[in-house]
Amino acid sequence: MGEKYQGEFYCVKCKEKRETEGDVVVANDRRMAKGICPVCGTKLNRILGKA
Repeated sequence: MGEKYQGEFYCVKCKEKRETEGDVVVANDRRMAKGICPVCGTKLNRILGKA
């Protein structure tokens, strides 16, 4: 089971911060959380820091 991130993401489509949960992945030696906006369904990304 992968790591989860619970917190705020910025939705580019809604132009607001949304509270949701996402999976943590490593891309280009950086930890990123990927989730889905609970309002509009757009994919959300948040850079967490280096792995």
